[in-house]
Amino acid sequence: MKLGLTIHATDLAMSPVELAREAEGRGFYSLYIPEHTHIPISRRTPAPTGDEVLGEEYLRSLDPYVALGAAAAVTERIRLGTGIALVAQHDPITLAKELATLDLLSQGRLVLGIGYGWNREEMENHGIDVKRRRALVREQVLAMQALWSHDVAEFHGEFVNFEPSWQWPKPVQKPRPPILIGGGAGPTLFAHVAEYADGWIPIGGAGLRAAIPELRRTLEEWGRDPGGLRIVPMGVLPERAKLEYYESIGVTECILRLPSAPRDVVLPVLDDYVQYL
Repeated sequence: MKLGLTIHATDLAMSPVELAREAEGRGFYSLYIPEHTHIPISRRTPAPTGDEVLGEEYLRSLDPYVALGAAAAVTERIRLGTGIALVAQHDPITLAKELATLDLLSQGRLVLGIGYGWNREEMENHGIDVKRRRALVREQVLAMQALWSHDVAEFHGEFVNFEPSWQWPKPVQKPRPPILIGGGAGPTLFAHVAEYADGWIPIGGAGLRAAIPELRRTLEEWGRDPGGLRIVPMGVLPERAKLEYYESIGVTECILRLPSAPRDVVLPVLDDYVQYL
């Protein structure tokens, strides 16, 4: 089981560029950064953590694509991921080019962790019908895959339509950068993983022992080999017994949570995590 890291990158926290270099030097496999384009002041949507007050890091999120591109320039091996990207809040043609460029310039190190979003106000400001966001994300990802896979690509769906078109660069990774979908276990999410993704980002570790075999069965039903399935729990606070358990049930990569804080706070935590490598 590989070990990676995630930090909620902000303008007040340790630079993800510097963190990527420090993490690679210590032997960590990956670094993931989340996305929020903005946070409306309205709190109609409760905080995902269950706290009464939304953490300040949500208000100050860096753009993950720019941050990961900068991190790619100062590293050579560490995998660079979105954890998670809010695909619905982007034009898929433009996002496809951004992601392919990031994969090219990082020499094939991009991991695309995606989600459907939790902040209703944020999504509504982007013109998204919140109730239909899963269908929207599905089409957008399929459209991006068409652009990545074909010299002349076209797509005709309910939400995304474009005529036969050229778009380069293509991603270095074939057939595409790995796509991981975040969300709770269930037949809908597992069907989406089987149709257009390569793995699952679970919310916490509860229920994984039963859920992983179910996800593998879903892939088999879709005619896919579950042998390459990626199971990547995000934001884990490590304990040796917990990590051993995750590995025993088929977790392929575990992402450890770093505090969204300055360098002098983050580095001691990073050094403590080295014991688990």
